[in-house]
Amino acid sequence: MLFSSAKAAAIDPPAILDIEASGFGLGSYPIEIGFVQPNGQTWCSLVKPQTDWQHWDPNAATVHNITREQLQQNGRSPAEIAEVLNERLHGMTVYTDAWAHDYTWLNRLYEAADRTPTFKLESLRALLSDSEAAAWHEVKRGVAVKSGLERHRASADARILQQTWMALRDKDADRERAAA
Repeated sequence: MLFSSAKAAAIDPPAILDIEASGFGLGSYPIEIGFVQPNGQTWCSLVKPQTDWQHWDPNAATVHNITREQLQQNGRSPAEIAEVLNERLHGMTVYTDAWAHDYTWLNRLYEAADRTPTFKLESLRALLSDSEAAAWHEVKRGVAVKSGLERHRASADARILQQTWMALRDKDADRERAAA
């Protein structure tokens, strides 16, 4: 459902979830999960890999800068992470900019935890008008530079996505005021 810009400017920003992974494709798995809630609170955790989670793409590792050793030493179990996600995101629709990948990785985490999500994961694109989608990447680059949250990690990425959505809404509201 799309809102007019004036109404959208008055609504809370969406909850955003981001997942870093061991790579792409068959066998990949979540290594870090982070989210930002509508009130701006963030949460993030490394994921301790299950014994059968072996896929590791060195190219992905150069992007997120997380090592398997860090995951083993500092990662939480899928059950612990699923518990926090279910508690903090219960009943919400949570958005992601990479739905196909994040949905798969989130399912892998919940299967390992033997749990079911208590929230719904949707594509962030569903919240954008065509003009907002066209401006997305340019606005996101500006937000990333301005915010200083340039590291490619889950909670920082989620915050940048939420701030990009807010910047697009502000831009649309400014255009509407100028046209009035």
